[in-house]
Amino acid sequence: MIAGWCRFPVVLCILFLSGCVNVSVIQPVTPLRQQVVEGEGHPKILLLNISGFISEREKSDRLKLQKEPSLVAEIRETLQKAERDADIAGLIIKINSPGGTVSASDIIYHELTNFRTRKQVPVYACITGIGTSGAYYIAAAADKVYSHPNAITGSIGVIALKFNIEGLMEKLGIQNETIKSGDKKDIFSPFRPLTDEEQTILQEVIDDLHTQFVAVVYEQRKEILTMQDLKDLADGRIYTAGSALKFHLIDDIGYMDDVISDMKTSLDLENARIVSYRRGEEYSGTIYSSSPAHDSSLMDLLGDYTDGHAPLPGVSFLYLWNP
Repeated sequence: MIAGWCRFPVVLCILFLSGCVNVSVIQPVTPLRQQVVEGEGHPKILLLNISGFISEREKSDRLKLQKEPSLVAEIRETLQKAERDADIAGLIIKINSPGGTVSASDIIYHELTNFRTRKQVPVYACITGIGTSGAYYIAAAADKVYSHPNAITGSIGVIALKFNIEGLMEKLGIQNETIKSGDKKDIFSPFRPLTDEEQTILQEVIDDLHTQFVAVVYEQRKEILTMQDLKDLADGRIYTAGSALKFHLIDDIGYMDDVISDMKTSLDLENARIVSYRRGEEYSGTIYSSSPAHDSSLMDLLGDYTDGHAPLPGVSFLYLWNP
């Protein structure tokens, strides 16, 4: 009897390999569903989490068996769902992120700005831990920006990173052979240093993207900051909550429950349900629950730089605090 059971896994493997049994181990992505985090009442205040590295890249588990939409795609889906819900009275963006790619940060900013215009509800941002660079860019889409007392923000600027492995290749006796249509086709290649002309070209790109960043922040802060004041603050440095408030980069210092209370007061609501949107069996127990699909480790960041498959990082223009 025992021997018969021992043979069962072998038979099952043969059936799988022969195609007789076809069972998908990849779970389909489920739609977002509302979860009540706390509170009562008919009106709803929606919490939107932005955590980890901000990119357009899909997330997956380590075995690549479970795919999740990118943060950009999930933000758009969330905002579309909220726009259809007449009971959504306000939106609070909970931010804990060092930033990310230029394009992803700008798309999320664009989606939030359009949502605020169409839905005509207040949008607040609350930086709970780190809200720097691209994350601060996104916060500029809000009506008001709050920060936890010990949070870090700022780092208004752009960075592009690469490894220069030319010396290592020489030591290993490896030569690079590149065929290109123009002398600048492999600009920022890791196999050689930049020329002076290429340095100038890339600096112009960085400066243009930085100008856009400053313009986005100025649009939200122009009533309390001059353009020259903002340019002086936008040299890439980071700020504590106290310094950010002093220099008018944020509007107030407080915890998440303070932000919720302020929004209820502005909406003249005694009671409101605090809700979030989650997938499948994800559980949102409190206002500080995050979205695990978008928390990033160092390896996740390297994966985003390389698009998950290239052997070496390519060029990425980043709104990112990267000490």
